[in-house]
Amino acid sequence: MVAWGLAALLLALAGVCLLERHLWRACQGFVAFALLMALAWLLLGAPWLALAEALFGALLTGGTLLWTLRGRGSLPRLAELDQTPQRGLWMAPLRWLLVLCWLGLIGAALVWLLDDLSSTSLLAATGLLILGLGLWAFVTHRHLLRRLLAFNLLGSGVFLLLAGVAGPSAEVWGLILVGLVVALLGSVLGATLLLRLHAQADQITLNAVFGASADSAR
Repeated sequence: MVAWGLAALLLALAGVCLLERHLWRACQGFVAFALLMALAWLLLGAPWLALAEALFGALLTGGTLLWTLRGRGSLPRLAELDQTPQRGLWMAPLRWLLVLCWLGLIGAALVWLLDDLSSTSLLAATGLLILGLGLWAFVTHRHLLRRLLAFNLLGSGVFLLLAGVAGPSAEVWGLILVGLVVALLGSVLGATLLLRLHAQADQITLNAVFGASADSAR
């Protein structure tokens, strides 16, 4: 019962992080999500990994994302409301086909993972759903901070899926720990580049910059 409640909360908070256009609330949702991930690691029998998740995920990565909204010194603050349009991914028939194939693969994997209904398989299935949500958000969102959120959620889904499929072992926990560190470093680098881009070009997406470069080249 605890595993089912934890899985539902993880999915709900993942939805808040990826769908909420108010960036401050989305980043706060990520901090809460990372703390719930720490509880998931406790449930899976990895207390030191839970501590690492709370430190690297909630405190450092979450703090970096929240700090990005505030700006410091010569770096201006970002607008807290994302008003950029999403990419039009749902128009082309080929894209629809890819979405349907992806959903079919997720459904088949869920049937296999939930066959024994253990806590481990349930959290692995949850990780698979979070992975799918994160991948969708990373492709559709144009705001770079929201893409950083999607990048971190996608990684968390991969970690849960890996732990559920490979089972508890020192090698798996070590690999996940390395992934947490890499995700933190990637978030810090991404946040720094985003602030510099916003300060120098007044942009929070890459599309306008690339478009301006293409126009100047003509």
